[in-house]
Amino acid sequence: MIMMTVLCIILGYLLGSIPFALVIGKLFYKTDIRQYGSGNLGGTNAGRVLGKKAGISVIVLDVLKVVLAAGLASLVSEPAAIWTSLACCIGHCYPIFAHFKGGKAVTTMFGFLISTSIFIFQEFSYFLVPLFMFLIILYLFKYVSLGSICASVCSSLYITAQLLSLDVNNLFIILASWLMTLLVIYRHSANIKRIQEGTENKVSWL
Repeated sequence: MIMMTVLCIILGYLLGSIPFALVIGKLFYKTDIRQYGSGNLGGTNAGRVLGKKAGISVIVLDVLKVVLAAGLASLVSEPAAIWTSLACCIGHCYPIFAHFKGGKAVTTMFGFLISTSIFIFQEFSYFLVPLFMFLIILYLFKYVSLGSICASVCSSLYITAQLLSLDVNNLFIILASWLMTLLVIYRHSANIKRIQEGTENKVSWL
């Protein structure tokens, strides 16, 4: 069981390392988006540099790679699914296939939440509540970064409150969710500074 879990985590990292923003940019637009915009290999920068269609495509694929990894790992165990999802998010941020310079875990965070909703909780409120928070912040402030941070914190608080209130002894889920949140916040350190300085880019293509 332990060996299978480790293999799932490795697979999750490798799937997360697939840089769809880079692949789509080079394959269909002959553009390396690392050289444009924020240089970030994520859906937001893909949308900003390549257009709305490309941005949405990257977002969908980045979400699906987490769900796929978690789905396969769920055949082993629930802990395997959780840690594989997290490994996939880490792979997205630090992809071995793109010199360890990837995205900021925004779309993969939602992939993580969809995965836990499907394979762990069988309850979509764990995805919908953070998504609602993200959309509100995005609508009000037009900052994907701020919306992502707020959504990640909201998700961890919601998961923690629900598990504790239901007296469910699944501390590994709470731990993984907070590690996911810390990853999102860390990856947005520069964005937080730019928001404070008033120089952060606002979304115009959504």
